[in-house]
Amino acid sequence: MTVSYFALYRTPDDPAEFERHYFGTHVPLIEKTPGLLENKVHRVTRQFVGEPGYFLLAELVFESPEAMKAAFKSPEWAAGGADLASWGGMDLVTMFSTEPHPGGAPDGAAGQAS
Repeated sequence: MTVSYFALYRTPDDPAEFERHYFGTHVPLIEKTPGLLENKVHRVTRQFVGEPGYFLLAELVFESPEAMKAAFKSPEWAAGGADLASWGGMDLVTMFSTEPHPGGAPDGAAGQAS
């Protein structure tokens, strides 16, 4: 069972500068994390309700909860965290982990009418 770790970033004061740091240094460091299967970065194109305004959502997919825990102890993960803190990214982010809910739709059934 895969698990995901999400980083949800609020809109920065200077989006171009944020993206320069994020994609130029942070993403390459994170992608070296052992056990990482996928790094999916999404730009928030429209926020329908709620505050604050969000800018990016990163989904890091791991093979299992154990693989994610091991990754969090790696020097590569630590380097990514230190990098994020060095340019103020930690001030903008909310982070959390998830796993598939047992009551969720069966594979391939998402979006189908019930």
